[in-house]
Amino acid sequence: MTMKATRDAYGEALKELAKENENVIVFDADLSKSTRTAKFKEVCPERFINVGIAEQNLIGTAAGLSTTGKIPFASTFAMFASGRAFEIIRNSVAYPKLNVKIAATHAGITVGEDGASHQSVEDISLMRSIPNMTVLNPADFFEAKKAVFKAAEYKGPVYIRLGRGKVPRIYNEDYNFEIGKGDLLKEGKDVAIIATGMMVSKALEAREKLLNEGIEARVINIHTIKPIDKEIIIKAAKETKAIVTAEEHSIIGGLGSAVTEVVSENAPIKVKRVGIKDVFGESGKADELVEKYGLTADNLIKEVKEVLK
Repeated sequence: MTMKATRDAYGEALKELAKENENVIVFDADLSKSTRTAKFKEVCPERFINVGIAEQNLIGTAAGLSTTGKIPFASTFAMFASGRAFEIIRNSVAYPKLNVKIAATHAGITVGEDGASHQSVEDISLMRSIPNMTVLNPADFFEAKKAVFKAAEYKGPVYIRLGRGKVPRIYNEDYNFEIGKGDLLKEGKDVAIIATGMMVSKALEAREKLLNEGIEARVINIHTIKPIDKEIIIKAAKETKAIVTAEEHSIIGGLGSAVTEVVSENAPIKVKRVGIKDVFGESGKADELVEKYGLTADNLIKEVKEVLK
């Protein structure tokens, strides 16, 4: 199974956008090799701007340029994009509903050895709480690439969450990505595993193992956290016995919270949230951290069995 990082897809998409859309401008906060915006700079240096280690200026400058008809993509690590620049995103981008795309890489605990100070497990919660903001969290390379192109077409603020590490391939180049529409990957009548980002591949792995034990799990990829696809969630709630959500993010305010909000108001059912349980991350190898914080197929299996009791 091919393994590629979603941040690599971002770099490739920007490289293609550079040739296709002359209005695309790329900003970076001195991390272009890590965020992969250097790919854009290679082919279009005149439309690439490094603002330095100044994340608030990164967003503010992108906001200003968007008023001239340009389509700015502003990139840095998720910790700094969502945290340090939060007020500027809220007041200078989302409030006036400007056409700025914030592509934040190195999200979640899989940043690894950089530790808690760089591991953003709150960014989805922060971004989805802002009015007018669209929040995307692609599951693999091809979905991430499609998401970047769709964000460029979309009129309004978009936050794209991208990862550092390589993740398994789920889709191909023919995949039709649509903002606001979840993707039913596998049917199932016993339980619905609703996942986002890197946890989608874990959900598919868990499903295969559960089948061996006679448990049929429906797997849904929610790549758009906001606006969330209520229809696909309500349908799952009505047609299965329980829901398990899975995300590389705090269980507070992220996908689990969003799904629970939809279910509680429309089709009440038992929901178990799998994610970071209200703690900070720590320094360590990405695989070790994934294991420690329960972001594994085996832990999903355990939670599915628990919720079905």
